[in-house]
Amino acid sequence: MNIWHGIGVAAGVGIIAAGVVLGQGGAVATPGLFPYADNAVVAEGQGLYADYFAACHGTQLEGQADWRVPLANGRLPAPPHDVSGHTWHHPDAQLFDIVKYGTAALVGGSYQSDMAGYEEVLTDDQIIAVMAYIKSTWPADIIARHDEMNRRLEVAQ
Repeated sequence: MNIWHGIGVAAGVGIIAAGVVLGQGGAVATPGLFPYADNAVVAEGQGLYADYFAACHGTQLEGQADWRVPLANGRLPAPPHDVSGHTWHHPDAQLFDIVKYGTAALVGGSYQSDMAGYEEVLTDDQIIAVMAYIKSTWPADIIARHDEMNRRLEVAQ
């Protein structure tokens, strides 16, 4: 099974929690939708991405080479966040939880990942800004598909 599809099952409870409260100290994001059209938020997210995520996920969101092939230690390389990756296949709340808590925390069991959580490093609003930046780089058709997925999940809740 693809590990990211496993996260969807394991993170089900976290998705609901993150969908309810996605921001701290003021600007609360629209549940299920990162503010990818807000230029100020996107600019903040771009800077945060460069500072905290580009070293692993690439300055152009390209991810690490052979990101689908496990390394010698069994862990997967950092995936791309551009359209060639699977980031856009996951709803906003799940992506938020992955960044906040780390992949291993959501998958559970003995799963190991180099993607640590940023709960103690970035505020919720900063995580949202990073994800808004990433989403703002996707083509319009991918954004539309991603938005529709988020809308369907909001209706289901």
